[in-house]
Amino acid sequence: MTRQMRVLEPADGKVFGFYCCGPTVYGPAHIGNFRTFVLNDVLRRVMEVSGTRTKHVRNITDVDDKTIRDSQACGMPLGEFTGKWTRRFHEDCEALNCLEPHIEPSAVEHIPEQIVMIESLLERGHAYTSEDGSVYFRIASYEDYGKLARLDQQDLELGKTQGQRANADEYEKDSVSDFVLWKGRRPEDGENYWDSPWGEGRPGWHLECSAMSYKYLGDSFDLHSGGEDLKFPHHENEI
Repeated sequence: MTRQMRVLEPADGKVFGFYCCGPTVYGPAHIGNFRTFVLNDVLRRVMEVSGTRTKHVRNITDVDDKTIRDSQACGMPLGEFTGKWTRRFHEDCEALNCLEPHIEPSAVEHIPEQIVMIESLLERGHAYTSEDGSVYFRIASYEDYGKLARLDQQDLELGKTQGQRANADEYEKDSVSDFVLWKGRRPEDGENYWDSPWGEGRPGWHLECSAMSYKYLGDSFDLHSGGEDLKFPHHENEI
C-alpha cells in the first residue's frame, strides 16, 4: 500500500509465498486475465531459477454472482457449469506452458473456513448481521480501509458514517459501503446455498479469497497479485 519498490525475497528467509486471484469460472478467460497468470508464472520461474523456494497459491472462484447467474441462464447445476469452465481454463494454461500452482483451492470447497472467519470478525466487532440473514463487514471498524485503492476521502467518510451496504460483489469507488461477507438465501440463488449460524446462504466474493489465502499462506505472506480491475473493491475488501 506504500507504492514503494522492494526486493522480492521471502520474509521468513525460507519460502516466498504468493497468492494470485484466479479466474471466476463463468466463461473463458481472456487475454487480459492471462496476462496476470503468465506474469505470475514468469515471476515464479525467475525466483526458482535464482534458488528461491516458492509456494504459489491460485484460487478458483466457483460461486459468486456471475457463476450463479450464468449457470441458471444455461439451465446447468452450478458445479457442472463451473467444472466445464475450470477445465477450459486449465487447458488454456497448459497451452501457454504455465506451471501449475502448488495449491489451487476453490471457493466451494472452503465454505467452512469462510464461516469460521466471519465468526471471528463478528466476535471482534468488525462485522454485523442484518435482518435478511446476511453478514456485513463494518468498514468504519478498520482504520486503514481505502488506502490500497486510494479512495476519495469524502466518499470514504460518507460510506463509513452512513453505514450503507453493498450486497453485490462488484460496485464503484463512489459507492463506498459496508460489504457483504455472507449473503442470506435469496430466490434468485436457486439451490445454491449452504447452512450457516446465520441461516442458509452463500459467501461473498471478497471473503472467499481472504479465507483461502489465510488457510494456505497464513495471515502474512510475501505477494498478492491479480488484475488491475480487482484493486477495488475486491483486493481492498480482502485486506
